[in-house]
Amino acid sequence: MRKTEEEQQGTKVLYAIGSVIMGGVLAMIIALAFLFLCSICISNGWLKEGSMTPLTIGSCIIGSLFGGGLAVKRCKSRTLIIGLCTGGVFFLIILTISVFFYENAAPDTGTLGLLAGSLCGGALSGLLGGGKSNKKRKH
Repeated sequence: MRKTEEEQQGTKVLYAIGSVIMGGVLAMIIALAFLFLCSICISNGWLKEGSMTPLTIGSCIIGSLFGGGLAVKRCKSRTLIIGLCTGGVFFLIILTISVFFYENAAPDTGTLGLLAGSLCGGALSGLLGGGKSNKKRKH
C-alpha cells in the first residue's frame, strides 16, 4: 500500500512539529543550565548583580541557538522557519512558566527582551544550520 502525496506531506509536518517542540525543550534545559552557572558566578562575586538582565537574555539566545540547531538538524529543510518556530516555542514555555510562578508577566517586565533573544537565537540556528545547496547556478 503506497502513501499518497498528502499523507507524506502530513507526516513531514508532524515530524517538523515534533522536532520544534523537542528543540524548545532542549533550549529550556540549556538556558536553565547556563543560568545556574551564572547564579554560581554571581553568588561567588565574580559577576555583579546588575548583569542579571543581559545574562538572562543571553541565556535565551544560547538556549534557542542549540535547541533550534537540534530542530534544524532533524528537519533539514526550511531551516529559518524551523529555527524561528523553535525560538517561539521556547519563549512560550518561558511565558507559561512565568505565568504560573509570578503575578506579572507584562511586556514591561523584560518579556520583550526574552522574546527578542529567543527569536534571534532560533533565527541564527536556522541560518547557520541551513548548509549550502549543491545546485549549480546558471548565469
